[in-house]
Formats: sequence, structure tokens, C-alpha cells
Amino acid sequence: MSDDLLAEFVDAIPMPALVVDQTERIIAANTDAKALLAQNIVGRHFATILRQPQVIDAIEQSLHTKGPTKTRHLSNDGAQDTTFEVECRYMNGVGAVEGGAMLAIFQDVTHVEQASQMRRDFVANVSHELKTPLTALMGFIETLRGPARDDAVARERFLQIMADEANRMNRLVGDLLSLNRVESEERVRPKEQLELSGLLQSTLNSLRPLAEDADVELSLTAPEGPVSLAGDSDQLRQVFTNLIENGIKYGGSGGSVEVIVISSERDTAMRGPAVRVQVIDKGPGIDAVHLPRLTERFYRADSHRSRQLGGTGLGLAIVKHIINRHRGRLRVESELGKGTAFTVILPR
Repeated sequence: MSDDLLAEFVDAIPMPALVVDQTERIIAANTDAKALLAQNIVGRHFATILRQPQVIDAIEQSLHTKGPTKTRHLSNDGAQDTTFEVECRYMNGVGAVEGGAMLAIFQDVTHVEQASQMRRDFVANVSHELKTPLTALMGFIETLRGPARDDAVARERFLQIMADEANRMNRLVGDLLSLNRVESEERVRPKEQLELSGLLQSTLNSLRPLAEDADVELSLTAPEGPVSLAGDSDQLRQVFTNLIENGIKYGGSGGSVEVIVISSERDTAMRGPAVRVQVIDKGPGIDAVHLPRLTERFYRADSHRSRQLGGTGLGLAIVKHIINRHRGRLRVESELGKGTAFTVILPR
């Protein structure tokens, strides 16, 4: 195979690829490989380019045994760490005096690694969230069987704590099931037509007892006419219930939670007709360092207070997936001491 034909062959491979012959020099590399490693790599010894020991060992082994080898190459694209699976295959009749050469192909498996890490983190988080109430329940059961067996006052107090912990686990399991259901439907766009102002008013009415207990005033500002859009009414009710409930629980010290509906024929975020629903509280606000991560599973800006108020750490993750299903956007603005505004933008 001529050098020109070999270069064309390697260029046709749709992922980083290079060829190393028996002189241990790179004799061909495609554009993707040059972008990954360096531009002027053809003609250089492969060990000066691929400096990771496991990659060097795999290439040397393939050259010497003329057999296939596999390893991993770690890199960084400037934004994140990347992982490549490197497959080495020997080719006869190529290279110096047609003595044979090794073809190395780099397959990007970063997304697989990230998905695997997400699964590990998810299992660890769920285990941690369940372990705390389970440990408490086991401890109180042991106490009720022993020292507090005949103590009526202690028994009532412990049973109340056990009920609270059991309810916490029940909420967590319910949110996990809800998150799984929402994720499974995320690619299916809802087609049901609904009237948004009425849905919001109904949601506020259902949360009014909670607001009264917290001494928080709820208000709704909406256009006079109906605001219609395509959406899943149950899921959107879940979104606004979560956001308004959070406003009552975490921003209730400000004394009010205001819901504002703004409909427009051209929204800059959606590039077309859309409606914005803002849920604004006058509470303590959220530190800016937490804002980018609020919709991550189990992420809490104030984990101790969230658990005390019955939060599972999954509410905003569910909100994000529901809004994604509706092809919408979620914006969060907050300033310490001045409250928080969650804005849901939905296409009309």
C-alpha cells in the first residue's frame, strides 16, 4: 500500500486513528488524531506523542506479537476530562519495507463513563438517604423493646419520630418513582390543551392551608383572557406545586409568594409565542454558588434545613425533566437577603 493510499484509508476512519510501523514511528494519522494529540505527529516516534504508559505498552505489544490489544487513553478537551478506548490491530504489508504496521483507533467513551459514574452516584445517594431514617427506626425499635418498654411518654414520642422517618422514606420512594416516570416520558411531547391560569389558581388554592400555617400570603397575577397551551396538566401542576411549596417553606420568612404569568407573541428564549410563569419569594435567597446545581439529583443548598422540612432533594430534578418534556426552559435568579425568582418558560 502506497503512503498516499494509506493516508486516504486512515482519513476515512470516522474517529481518531494513526498507524505505527516496525520502526516505531507514526507513518499516518487522520485529522481527528491530530486534533486529539498534536498536528505534526507523522514521522515522529510514537512514545514521544503517546506518553501514557498503558498506551505505549499496548502499541509495543501489538507490534511485537502482531496481535490485537486494547487499552484506554485519558485526555482533556478543555472543558472536561475525556476517556478514549484504544483498539490496536496489526496490518501486514504496510510500513517500512512492507514489514507490517499497527493501526490504533481511539473511540470516545466519555459519555459511557459519565453514565456509569451517574449510576454509581445515584445508588450511593439513595443508599445514604434511606440509611439515615432506617438507622433511626431500628434504634427506636430496639429502645421500645428494651428501656422504654414501660415508659408511656417516651413511647409516644418515639412512635411520632418513627412515623416521621417512615413518611420521609415514603416521600423519597414516591419521588424516585415520579422521577423515573418523568424521565421515561421525556421524549414524548404532550398534546393535551390546557388553560394555565386556571391550573395555577387551583394549585394555589390547594397550597393555601400550608401558606396560612407559615403565615405566608399567596398571590396570582395573570392576563385577563385564557392562557392556553399544550401540556400535561398533572405534570405541570407538579412543577408549580413544587416551586410554590419551596417558596413557602424556604422563602416564607419574607411573608409572601407571588406568581406572575406573562404571555407574549415572541419570547426571546423560545423564539416564538410563549408564556412565562414566575414564582417569586422575598425570603433569604440562595447563594450564587448553588444556582447552577439546584436541579441536580439530591443536591441541596441547605441540606440540614431541607431534611428538616421534609425535602428529598429530588423536587427540582423532577421539575427540570418535566419542563424539558414540554420543550421549555427553567431560569433561577436569586440574591442573598432579597429572595428568589424561579421562571418557567413554556412554548404556546
